[in-house]
Amino acid sequence: MAAGVSIIPLGGVEEIGMNMTVLETDDSLIVIDSGLMFPEEGMPGVDFVIPDYSYILDNRDKLKGIIITHGHEDHTGALPFLLRDLDPDVPVYGTLLTIGLIKDKLKEYNVKNLLFIIIKPRDRITLGDFTIEFIRVAHSIADGVGLAIETPYGTIVHTGDFKFDSSPVDGEFLDISRFAQYGERGVLLLMSDSTNAERGGFTPSEKVVRAAFEDVFAKAAGRIIIATFASNIHRIQQVVDVAVEFGKKVVLCGRSIESNVRIAMDLGYLKIPAETCLKVEDIKNLKPEETVIVTTGSQGEPMSVLTRIARNEHKQIKIKIGDTVIISAKAIPGNGRAVGKIINQLFKIGADVIYEKVADVHVSGHASVEELKLMINITKPKYFVPIHGEYRHLHRHAYIAGTLGIAVENIFMLSNGNVLEINQEAGFLADGVTAGRVYIEGKNLCDIGDMVLKERRRLSQDGVVIVLISIAKEDGTIVSGPDIITRGFVFESSSKEIMDEARSLIIETFAALDDSFEKNVINISAKVKSKLRKFIRNKTEKRPIIMPVVVEV
Repeated sequence: MAAGVSIIPLGGVEEIGMNMTVLETDDSLIVIDSGLMFPEEGMPGVDFVIPDYSYILDNRDKLKGIIITHGHEDHTGALPFLLRDLDPDVPVYGTLLTIGLIKDKLKEYNVKNLLFIIIKPRDRITLGDFTIEFIRVAHSIADGVGLAIETPYGTIVHTGDFKFDSSPVDGEFLDISRFAQYGERGVLLLMSDSTNAERGGFTPSEKVVRAAFEDVFAKAAGRIIIATFASNIHRIQQVVDVAVEFGKKVVLCGRSIESNVRIAMDLGYLKIPAETCLKVEDIKNLKPEETVIVTTGSQGEPMSVLTRIARNEHKQIKIKIGDTVIISAKAIPGNGRAVGKIINQLFKIGADVIYEKVADVHVSGHASVEELKLMINITKPKYFVPIHGEYRHLHRHAYIAGTLGIAVENIFMLSNGNVLEINQEAGFLADGVTAGRVYIEGKNLCDIGDMVLKERRRLSQDGVVIVLISIAKEDGTIVSGPDIITRGFVFESSSKEIMDEARSLIIETFAALDDSFEKNVINISAKVKSKLRKFIRNKTEKRPIIMPVVVEV
């Protein structure tokens, strides 16, 4: 095959979140988005997950810039880590709101002296072999863009997250004419958002939510508490507009939502009358029927405001009979159980809870099937790559593309780390690159590693057994113990017989050691661990973590 352009997803395919894609030629490399993913079940102690971006670091000499399509954390959350590891003069491109949100986030990580370049829709930039035009799209956050990327081998269109909203809250429509113009010129490859590829028809407009809010506000007798994504500026604007309509006051509660609202107001993306927006401390002075609280926690996050309210642990906000809680978001895959638990708890303590399954209090920001078809039809790509979705979403989107006449051999379903090389003549999968997940705990910029995660899972499933033994320094005989302590495994009161057998086994193990065995702390610990592991597995079919603590006296 002749030379071509390489498309390399490092995150964001076969999963929701962690979006990061590399485009590369012989001389140039650009990165599109740098996102995180929130932890799934089986990731105890993990705060979030980011892509393994070692391939970018290995090729930093070719890196011309990082382009961010919009301000959601699944597209921006890995930036503090990536930028820490790159030269400070690598430019980051994004719209005004996107860059504003990124800069605020980077303050938390003390990442400084970076080069940010603010762009507007229809701006064009050149980065090495790539000339990029930014095209406005409609999404659940303001200021989102898709990309038309001209390469020496043809034009690549990357939709970003999008939908065709005919009545967007901010009046900024998806620039359908610009996408169509590129389609008329000829598009080599379309990379398109697959999140709603299983949902037929068209995604409703964001303004549908306003009607649902108006209905709830008209009927609610007490306070109204609304949980939504902190980045959903359009949704917050609609809450404010309806609150003003009904003569209510709005209280923002939660660090991320307060920060994002401040940034959006400073940049002109959100308008809240000064007399409407109050602080949490003012709640006590408001009548219930005039109070609207906007907060975080729509995904059941353990430390979020809504979760603390549901557990009756929030200092200023306690649920009262007559309160209405609106969860204005859809559970991200993996968060359904946590959200369901919060809903149950809120009902139990007396709130009336309204959520997506019972009212139109949320609409998606992603295109449904007919919109996905429209994007394919107006761009007329030769090659097609579905992105931004789990495998089933990608598979369905690939099927849709096939029904619209794209040749089966020109449709590529990629996995993270795959390398797709294309030019006008052909496309094929080349040797892959390093890709994977990096598990992050706290803000210490440190991957906790697969081994630590595996041990945490074992602790949560089978517990831990600690054996305390004191041995004589002279001959290695037992001076005291063995004492056995268990946590999360079996209780000594209910398994005295097993514990007695375990102690006897350890004593017998010591007695059986011959003179050739060097009786030091390390060797004895290993021997006890091995014997006890087999014993417990045979007796209980459990595999707790065994921790011998051997001390010489």
